[in-house]
Amino acid sequence: MAGDTGRDHERPGLDQYWRRRIMVFGGLFGTIGLVVWACSAGGGDETRQPVQNAAAAATPAPVMPTAMPTVTVTATAKVTAEPEKRDGDACEPADVVIDMAMTREVYGRGEKPQFRYTVVNTGDRACTFDVGPRALDMRITSGSDRIWTRSACEGGDGSVIRMLRRGIPHVGTITWDRLRGTGGCRGERPKARPGTYIAKVKVGDLKVKKQVFALR
Repeated sequence: MAGDTGRDHERPGLDQYWRRRIMVFGGLFGTIGLVVWACSAGGGDETRQPVQNAAAAATPAPVMPTAMPTVTVTATAKVTAEPEKRDGDACEPADVVIDMAMTREVYGRGEKPQFRYTVVNTGDRACTFDVGPRALDMRITSGSDRIWTRSACEGGDGSVIRMLRRGIPHVGTITWDRLRGTGGCRGERPKARPGTYIAKVKVGDLKVKKQVFALR
């Protein structure tokens, strides 16, 4: 019994001893943990800053866009070359000269006025020219009154093609029957009265000198 009582007195002292030890070690470990945490927290900022600086240094500077040259395209009109003229092609109006003359200025009773015309090619090549009544028309007027037209009164298809050599004139004659006729010359036609008349040849835009004559 006495032995058990002595052991009971020793246990409380041992328990206090180990409790103090545990508290000391706990405080020591806590202090060490605080020191380690403080060091790791301070070092984290220092480590992050160099990484950020390195990232900033690695970022390339913005590249300015290079100005592209402006290209201007100018449309050029396509020029079509005209085919070269050959002998036998139609005469150019600028190469043709037409003249007209009367056999007389006054025609007596019953005489039919006649008009002689000449067509000359002044070009460098031989060419064809239409001397038919439609292409080479003649009109006879008295004041504002139209008396007669060749294209209306002469028959045929109206086309008479002639080959014109350079400088060699083509000569033709137009005869008026002294009867009025402008609308086809059909049926009975009245005679033209004595008086003064004007004859004029019309060939496109070519200018031909008009002729003045009289009927008795």
